[in-house]
Amino acid sequence: MTQRKSFLLVSTLLGATALTACGQTNDANTPPPIETVTTDSDIEAPAQPDVSEDQRLEAFFDAVFEREVALSPIFEAQLGRKTDNYGQWDDASDAAALLENERRAADLAKLDSEYDYTALSPASQVSYDIFVYDTEQSMRNFEFRGNQYVAHHTDSYALYLPVALQNLHGVDNLEDAQAYVSRLQGAENVLAQLTDRLRAQTVNGILPPEFVYSKILTDLTNLVSGAPFDDGEPSAVFADFTAKIDALDIGESEKQSLLSQGVEALTGPWKRGYDMFAEAVREAEEKADGNDGVWEHPNGEAYYANRIANYATMDNLTADEIHELGLREVARIQDEMEEIKQQVSFDGSLVEFFEFIRNDPNNYFPNTDEGREAFLERQRNLIAGVYEKVDTFFNLLPKAELEVRRVEPFRENTAGIAFYNSPSADGSRPGIYYTNLKDMTAVQKYVHTAIAYHESAPGHHFQLALQQEMEGLPAFRKYGGYGAYIEGWALYAERVAKEMGFYEDPYEDLGRLQNEIWRAVRLVVDTGLHTKQWTRQQGINYFLQNTPLSIGDATTEIERYIARPGQALSYKIGMLKIQELRAKAEAELGEKFDIREYHDVVLQNGSVPLPILERLVDQYIASKNDG
Repeated sequence: MTQRKSFLLVSTLLGATALTACGQTNDANTPPPIETVTTDSDIEAPAQPDVSEDQRLEAFFDAVFEREVALSPIFEAQLGRKTDNYGQWDDASDAAALLENERRAADLAKLDSEYDYTALSPASQVSYDIFVYDTEQSMRNFEFRGNQYVAHHTDSYALYLPVALQNLHGVDNLEDAQAYVSRLQGAENVLAQLTDRLRAQTVNGILPPEFVYSKILTDLTNLVSGAPFDDGEPSAVFADFTAKIDALDIGESEKQSLLSQGVEALTGPWKRGYDMFAEAVREAEEKADGNDGVWEHPNGEAYYANRIANYATMDNLTADEIHELGLREVARIQDEMEEIKQQVSFDGSLVEFFEFIRNDPNNYFPNTDEGREAFLERQRNLIAGVYEKVDTFFNLLPKAELEVRRVEPFRENTAGIAFYNSPSADGSRPGIYYTNLKDMTAVQKYVHTAIAYHESAPGHHFQLALQQEMEGLPAFRKYGGYGAYIEGWALYAERVAKEMGFYEDPYEDLGRLQNEIWRAVRLVVDTGLHTKQWTRQQGINYFLQNTPLSIGDATTEIERYIARPGQALSYKIGMLKIQELRAKAEAELGEKFDIREYHDVVLQNGSVPLPILERLVDQYIASKNDG
């Protein structure tokens, strides 16, 4: 899983809204002003007669990208930019979403009326098509913005604020420190916007199920616990702020002044904002029921169809088709697991084999800090092994460094099992493979062998860091993305690691298959939860009956699918498409096929919708045959 705080993810965090500005305000209790735009796009094309259509189009894309970046202080920080917005948050209001949708429609109209598609190079035609796809997808999603949960336990914007401060807000000087204080003060504004949206959802009956609320409220309580809120250990944000102030080369009196301002902001607007949001969460909890899928929500069936198209990037897939595909894939992978069961001479059923794997002490590190560090070191060694053999499978490699880190304790309750954060555009921050080590009794060594390859190399890091570094891609493509491509590649990369000679231990190869069947099961349970009225417990039971996942992992997974309908479909659907296209290239090219070239084709265009990826592979096959 990737958690890129980018053009793509920040939109998701805001709940299907765009990257919009948190305007300047000196009053922490006053909502930020909303930018006024017309329905006419304000992007002007170059008028010089000697400018090619490709250049005109590139200038248009760059102007649109820069306009949207300027409206997102969080994305500016992700890019390593420090502007006048450095102390602000993104606008999370519905009014901002309305304006964003107007801009999208105007951009699309301008693109259609002022640019000649037939005069573009093939590369520019790809960018044109992707821009159209992005814009139309954004406008389709806009219709369902009220269906996306404002309060849930994964990727909630309310819970992201401290993460952004810790990971994105660098403090190199006095002005940066003052901007940090400004963000602490401004949290109340954005939390008020989120509270308004949450209460509107509660009125409309769009509520997460009952189990979600205790998780959210626990994390919200953690954010206003400890110093300076009480006599406990420093809270996560206060500890981060203090460390960054201590590292500054400024006078002691200035440091003390900043710390005082930070304490005042945390105990004032920061705490008021989180208390206000927590109260709205409790109000929603009172009305929640035990149903777990969006099928019961207003417009729930149409919303889930929208989620399929959004994450799979394919309009022709139905929930029933995906459910049946998942059942077939589960059966196929279980046959491969049976072969490994026989290889290790296990006497018993496959379900009994799963139970043995769950309880095998060799599958776990000690549930101690020493055990956690040993696990992290093992993951680092797995990644180092990939780099030793990489040249036989890849021509293109990212320049960015890669680190393995434990998920910070303050967000372990709501973070996923593992995820990847892209490096900063300026190279100041590496790509990061995060893994959740809260409970080592739920962290299976065999499974996390393949997870290392998925989240880092040759998975997300080879793909997403490289995408940002690729010359010639318009900026909107460098920082955009599609679930089926991104997660499909990472799951495919787990299989590539086997081709590279890893998983020598049959139990590690079983872990790889466990990851693959895990993603196949997602096709069954996600559609089951959201269209077939499955309960949370039914989903957990299906996992335990068909995979060796621990009870803890199975529960975490099901609860994630409930919070983010459709997102989990992207992995297997994307993997199957990449495998299908590779098989096609191998069959049609025969001895001309080079796995490194195929990987070039898949990676060098960055993240693309699956239909466009198929077009690119077909062009590659044709060019090789013509050559």
